Amino acid sequence: MIQQLKRDSFNSLLENCKLCPRECNVNRLAGELGFCKSGAKIKVASSAIHRGEEPPISGTHGSGTIFFSNCNSQCVYCQNYPISQLGYGTEYSIEEFIKILFSLQNKGAHNINLVTPVPYTPMIKEAVYIAKKNGLKLPIIMNILGWESLYFADLVLDFTDVFLVDVRYADDQLAEKYSNIKDYVSINKKFLNKIIAEIPQQKCDKDGIIQAGIIIRHLVLPNNLNNSIQALRNLKEWFGTEIYISLMNQYFPAYKASDYPELNRRLTIEEWTEILTEFKNLGFKNGWIQEFETD
Repeated sequence: MIQQLKRDSFNSLLENCKLCPRECNVNRLAGELGFCKSGAKIKVASSAIHRGEEPPISGTHGSGTIFFSNCNSQCVYCQNYPISQLGYGTEYSIEEFIKILFSLQNKGAHNINLVTPVPYTPMIKEAVYIAKKNGLKLPIIMNILGWESLYFADLVLDFTDVFLVDVRYADDQLAEKYSNIKDYVSINKKFLNKIIAEIPQQKCDKDGIIQAGIIIRHLVLPNNLNNSIQALRNLKEWFGTEIYISLMNQYFPAYKASDYPELNRRLTIEEWTEILTEFKNLGFKNGWIQEFETD
């Protein structure tokens, strides 16, 4: 059952913000902005039915996807940089955000898919609590980078049904170079350990639509195959071969990628084939592999 945040608890989360590992400790209620530049209201870039997620998420009717503005990382190749880095979007009150949740449900979405929601967690939790009491029935998906704190995990575990979590890096130096985040590997592992211990094994309804569980995503970056290979080996070592993995080749140069020659191109078929071979050799049993599309 979702626990409603008491007003003093709600305020403290924004008055001394430490929702992510940066722990900026700014007072967002007083207008102070931390690293992610998020204020005291939910800021949404878009909300719509999305059909491009993994099959058990998109299903036949699509996923009710909400893209939040701002981000606590600075990925130099971010494909959504106008949203994540430039902050494009509109601010909503909790009451207005609840209307977005019901709008997606009324459109037939299989779920509510929250993309990079971390800065707005207290407000989202309140909104979901109220919406669930008033007829929202859809599973809630946390679609996140994986560089999340245990503090954040404790806050969201009681209202999150599905975690869609990145394991982007197996090399802390790459994480700092490409995403301006430190200690990615250890923080990522601790967060995954926490949610895997709390969330049940993947559960789908009769139509194959996910209702509970964890899907781990890995985006393969060009000229960084050692990173991808080690990330897959880490996952096997940490959690075995039964976990659900989504292996993605959709990278394309965006935002500041042109400043990094090694990132300034798409993946090659040779690179993708090498990663698929490693994936197969490691013996993973569950998940999805993106089809390789040529220009």
